[in-house]
Amino acid sequence: MSEQGVQVPRALASGPSAFIPAKEILKGGPNQDVLIESFLSLGRVDHISMVMAMHPAYLCCFLKTQHALLEMDGPLPRHWRHYIAVMAAARHHCSYLVQQHSAGYLEAGGEESWLSGLEHAPAKLRSLQTLNKLLAHRPWLITQQHIQELVCPGAEPRWSLAELIHAVVLMAHAHSLCSFVWGCGLNPEPDHIGGYTFQPPSLSHSPHSPAHSPAHEDGRHELADGAVEVEVLMKRMVELQQQQEEEECTQEEMVTRFERERSESIPTAVVRGAPPDLVLRLVEEPEFRYEDFAPRGEQAPPTMRAQDYSWEDHGFSLLNRLLPDMGQLLDENFQIVCNLTYHRMAMHEGVDTHTLRKALWNYIHCLYGIRYDDYDYGSVNVLLERSLKVFVKTMACHPEQTTARIYHSFWRHFRHSEKVHANLIVMEARLQAALLYILRAITHYMR
Repeated sequence: MSEQGVQVPRALASGPSAFIPAKEILKGGPNQDVLIESFLSLGRVDHISMVMAMHPAYLCCFLKTQHALLEMDGPLPRHWRHYIAVMAAARHHCSYLVQQHSAGYLEAGGEESWLSGLEHAPAKLRSLQTLNKLLAHRPWLITQQHIQELVCPGAEPRWSLAELIHAVVLMAHAHSLCSFVWGCGLNPEPDHIGGYTFQPPSLSHSPHSPAHSPAHEDGRHELADGAVEVEVLMKRMVELQQQQEEEECTQEEMVTRFERERSESIPTAVVRGAPPDLVLRLVEEPEFRYEDFAPRGEQAPPTMRAQDYSWEDHGFSLLNRLLPDMGQLLDENFQIVCNLTYHRMAMHEGVDTHTLRKALWNYIHCLYGIRYDDYDYGSVNVLLERSLKVFVKTMACHPEQTTARIYHSFWRHFRHSEKVHANLIVMEARLQAALLYILRAITHYMR
């Protein structure tokens, strides 16, 4: 074709992720079968699937859930589902997911004009905007009033409860997937804007340019530091378990530790430049962002106590009732990601990482104002060092600000697959937290 003068596009990226070397992701082995399955169901193996395939058991569940949300029988037409996902991904400036779902929207027969701006979409879809921004950035502000405005008789245009629950699960799913896309540094697909070029290869597009890999001035020094960090963390995990067996905290002390963790000042990265136009035209109120649950000097919204409204006792059954099987599918995702372990940590084998995984999950819920009465939040400070907290908070609350430097500065001696596991925990914990707030509001509305 090029001999005949036709310009042939060339993929810009050398692998699925700008943070993780391609050879780490594209290894053979047990993940091959799940990638074949992904190809057969999607017609391609996208970068999300390639990176998630580092944890094949999780990817299987994720693909099942996403297929049910977007393709299976349900209250919303298929092109609406993709458009809702586009609206949700735009909140986090995630052009990767905006482009992916825009393609799905057009394939499902959607009108192209809707993608040129929200004003072209039907009023019923536009009426989701308030819920979309709250779910993405401050879900604790969602009340039964927001539900009432959309579903009560006389609401114009009116949503049925089944339609609304489908829409909010789609939005929460897309928001949390943005965390994964940004947190793993996913490159655009070769057919996405920004994923290809018509120019011949040059040094500026080298996959090893500084933008794609952290430049370490002294690699040996880094390795030594990293090894010490792992030893310290393992020692802390053992000491913490012994300590918890020996002493019991009062309820007051537990609450104090939660509040201390919740109001700790963790800075997140510098705000990126303006998002591309294809994203910006699909965002209403782009200046509305995450704010700390308990900003200093202000009255914080009431904490959600897990004992009063939990996924296991309340959210799961309500979701399963309103959107059959969806509660079951999401529950499998939560269970797999929480229990996922290979009994190793960095260079050590035979390690029980349960306390570390639990500290990560509960820290993310803490950022979202959710407290477990029976959990000692002192553990979070002991097990999660500051660079990890910066990464987790950025990913969970401002994913569009995640940078290679933040990714590479935590757990420096851990495998990339372990960092991807941390990404999966952030994604699922964030999803569950948002769902708890919206499902609680729906429960209050239905009473």
